[in-house]
Amino acid sequence: MSQTALAEKSGVSRRMLVAIEAGEKNVSLTTLDRVAEALDVAFSDLIQAPDARDPSRINEVAWAGEIPGSKAILLSKATATREVEQWEWCLQPGEIYPSQPDAEGWSEQIFVFEGCLTLMLSDRPHKIAAGEFYMFASNQPHTYRNDGPVAARFVRNVVI
Repeated sequence: MSQTALAEKSGVSRRMLVAIEAGEKNVSLTTLDRVAEALDVAFSDLIQAPDARDPSRINEVAWAGEIPGSKAILLSKATATREVEQWEWCLQPGEIYPSQPDAEGWSEQIFVFEGCLTLMLSDRPHKIAAGEFYMFASNQPHTYRNDGPVAARFVRNVVI
């Protein structure tokens, strides 16, 4: 598929696709979702190393924040009635990750194992401390924020 055709099908600009291909852009996960959907592949297949021995183990950085050390790693995927993605996230103090709404029926499960995560849903903050979890329908705008003085580390499961 040409870049122009992919841009039209995904709604992602050709300029952005060129930058992604060249490794020049730290693209949003939503943009990568749109590219994967346009290519008719799973998001995990889009970022997984082509020579992976275990297709359920991804372990690839999919997002890096503005502040060094902030990142999201897609750890694994599991085939179920629906696909489930498991992510390890680390947000350094002051880091913010805004997310666009997912498709209807998607949900997320968050478990914080270090620090404190602020999850914004409809402009309402939900503080999730270490050892706590939170589940929500992700078909709404949501933002992950670290308002604390130490890194917030958490596992994020996305049920697709």
